[in-house]
Amino acid sequence: QVQLVESGGGLVQAGGSLRLSCAASTSIASINFMHWYRQAPGKQRELVAEITIGGVTNYAGSVKGRFTISRANAKNTVDLQMNSLKPEDTAVYYCKAQQYRLRWHEYWGQGTQVTVSS
Repeated sequence: QVQLVESGGGLVQAGGSLRLSCAASTSIASINFMHWYRQAPGKQRELVAEITIGGVTNYAGSVKGRFTISRANAKNTVDLQMNSLKPEDTAVYYCKAQQYRLRWHEYWGQGTQVTVSS
């Protein structure tokens, strides 16, 4: 079982930056995929960014070039650096871990609110 806790959300003006952090209760060195998702009011949850166990990253088109995902296995954290924020980035941001141990396991954090004012 992996517990995830997100932090770093808040209120920021358009054009500003925030850095979200996802702390895991166990080592993430063997976790195959770490993801950041977001869900805006009235919308479906969507993938924002992901990073593999080997450090390969993937981003949603809407955030590419503005957001950067990184993982620090020694600290058991995955961060999301968000720059040039836009009002449409406003959402609850969630961290997810996917690990394969005989079968795939998924773990979610409780989310952190990001609000971008215009």
